Amino acid sequence: MKLKKFMFASLVTVATLSLVACGSGDKGSATDGSKDEVSDKVELAEEQTFSVIEQQEMPSADPSLATDVIGARALTNTYEGLYRLDIESEPTPAGATEFAKVSEDGLTWTLKLREESKWSNDDPVTAKDYVFAWQRTVDPATASEYASIFAPVKNATKITAGEMDKKELGVKALSDYELEITLEQPTPYFKYLLAFKQYFPQNQAVVEKYGKDFATTSEKAVYNGPFVLADFDGPGTDQDWAYVKNEKYWDADNVKLDKIDVKVIKEASTGLNLYEDGQIEDAILTGELAQQMADNEELNIEKLASTYYMELNQADEKSPFRNANLRKAISYSIDRDALATQILGDGSVAARGLVPAEMSFNPKTKEDFAEEAGNFLEYDKEKAKEYWEKAKKELNIKDLEMNILSSDTDSSKKTVEYIQGAIQENLDGVKVTVSPVPFSVRLDRSNKGDFDMVIGGWSGDYTDPITFIELFTKDNSYNRGKYSNADYDKQAKESATTNVSDDNARWTNLIDAEKILMDEMGVIPLYQKAEAHLRTAKIKDIAIHPAGAHYDYKWAYKVK
Repeated sequence: MKLKKFMFASLVTVATLSLVACGSGDKGSATDGSKDEVSDKVELAEEQTFSVIEQQEMPSADPSLATDVIGARALTNTYEGLYRLDIESEPTPAGATEFAKVSEDGLTWTLKLREESKWSNDDPVTAKDYVFAWQRTVDPATASEYASIFAPVKNATKITAGEMDKKELGVKALSDYELEITLEQPTPYFKYLLAFKQYFPQNQAVVEKYGKDFATTSEKAVYNGPFVLADFDGPGTDQDWAYVKNEKYWDADNVKLDKIDVKVIKEASTGLNLYEDGQIEDAILTGELAQQMADNEELNIEKLASTYYMELNQADEKSPFRNANLRKAISYSIDRDALATQILGDGSVAARGLVPAEMSFNPKTKEDFAEEAGNFLEYDKEKAKEYWEKAKKELNIKDLEMNILSSDTDSSKKTVEYIQGAIQENLDGVKVTVSPVPFSVRLDRSNKGDFDMVIGGWSGDYTDPITFIELFTKDNSYNRGKYSNADYDKQAKESATTNVSDDNARWTNLIDAEKILMDEMGVIPLYQKAEAHLRTAKIKDIAIHPAGAHYDYKWAYKVK
């Protein structure tokens, strides 16, 4: 296997993840090279098509509502914001002609838009499209789980809480092609948000034409990105769709691929068979299959800024999961190293805490956040039994039944079955059942609080620790287990307000928050995710982002 470094940055510092190359160790062209420039160096395949696997159905193709990595990949390839992450995962002007002009106090960002940018229906993309999209997302009537991503924008939080009108959001169209953004306070990572899916523009006429049916099929939306979504028949059910080159895209001359076909394949063995049969060019492997293919030169291990964890439902005052000793007993009963290496076998590693390793670094000492915070997640049978005994006394119980909800992919089913066995083996009197369900069902049940414990995960939206820390503040919509700690919330809030301009103090807030969460085991991290891909060596220049949408095909091309 061939290794290369992919770099990505936060305002705190520059972070590095070691990843296997996306098909080749040699890019073969500049990231902004045209077809002619690429052709001077390599011989392009006659058919510029690529076929890939997703492990789950796409829950939503609506930029305001999509919450998952599958939707993020679809939206990133079919829409475009003011900025776009390039091959090195750095923000670069996209819908904007240049980087924003930022006021001296860091609160006002002014951007000029590309006048040549059009929607796939030939409408111009204007500043009003951004104003409409952002207001739609923070509007309580939209019920966007991702509305909190707009917290840095002036008045966004109050609007989402129903305390102000959406028209008071800190964004305005100064003209058709000039946008002004006002922030609540300077925000270190805001340039990354301008490349994020919820910050994409939306065509108001099209959204209003389809109403609640907007984006429920590929035909009920328009797109301003390098590709358009095609053959998508419905969220949560469709098993295949495609990204087709958008001839209206302002930079269409530099888009080489004509089409990316996507198939939902949940079983890794099926994906491998399709790959070996030439029907799929990018297959995801897990467990023994990934280990068996370790010497294959087309195997790519991609370590992500993504933590998988188990939430415990603490919403009800009578919930046994409100007992910290029970949560600790469950955590100590799990051998994460064995889970990562023996069960998953795809390059994933045992989690040390909530914030993944190799993502963000101390602005002064350059120490990895995960190293500095410490390892809270050891496997210890005796401690598991000790905390279980304490929990039984405090809860006045002798035994306990619990169910674990999970997705139904290969890796998810293996994970939940492993954890089921680990808990039952180490905690005498505990009976665990499991419920593997389709991804969209798992999300729906999680959002409704319909679970005892649920295995989910979070991929960093950007490379700052707050993208993980904010998840478990009291009122965050992603805090589905309803963990609550006032001091934790205080540390998270101070990092985004009082200390936002003081790198060192802000870093201390984030470290302290992680320690509070892990000391109480408010959520139980399991592993830092990696994916093992068999990917044809003929494909070049896929932009692989450890944080955010993992794959951007804008610059990709296929050689003979």
